[in-house]
Amino acid sequence: MDSVWSASGFSATLLMWTVMMGLMMLPSSIPMLRAVAVVSRGAQTRGERGTPVSIVTLGYVLAWSVFSAGASVVQLWLHGRMLLSSNEALIDGRVAAAVLLVAGAYQFTPVKAACLGHCRSPFPMLLHRWTPGTAGAIRIGFAHGTSCVACCWPLMLVLFIVGVMNVLWIALLAGVVAIERLAPGAQWPRWVVGMALTAWGAMLLA
Repeated sequence: MDSVWSASGFSATLLMWTVMMGLMMLPSSIPMLRAVAVVSRGAQTRGERGTPVSIVTLGYVLAWSVFSAGASVVQLWLHGRMLLSSNEALIDGRVAAAVLLVAGAYQFTPVKAACLGHCRSPFPMLLHRWTPGTAGAIRIGFAHGTSCVACCWPLMLVLFIVGVMNVLWIALLAGVVAIERLAPGAQWPRWVVGMALTAWGAMLLA
């Protein structure tokens, strides 16, 4: 346990989660970043201060870094109690089933629907939270990232079922997130994913 909770161990785990979340979530945030760039250019043509897209991106990654810190704590806690396999997947099938059922049920909640709406359409957020300059850019990125964390955190817990470093599943979950956020029709993707996760959890319990 001492080695698991060492500063170097936690830092390495946090870095892994942060990079992983960035690679998974940033591609589907490109429309939001483009919207920021358009609004920023419009402000600059009017002689106003712009909002740097790079700083907005930093704020977005910061929000997912907070999630990554929590995920790192969970992973190290499970690892220290030998509840994870060699590929960092949950050993207890009942716990894995519970995680899947919770993740599946969350897909049907109003919270998921509302947060997904914020992720899919950034313009209301930009309208109400727009502030020029570096500090404003951080706030915009962090606010959007927080909405996306609230939208997607149960999906990210699926990595504890399939293996935290499972590259195939990382790519698959990134694709699921992109479909939910970018595909036409705001409802059907989350319903399909919710039914699939619920069925998977039920099979593990059977």
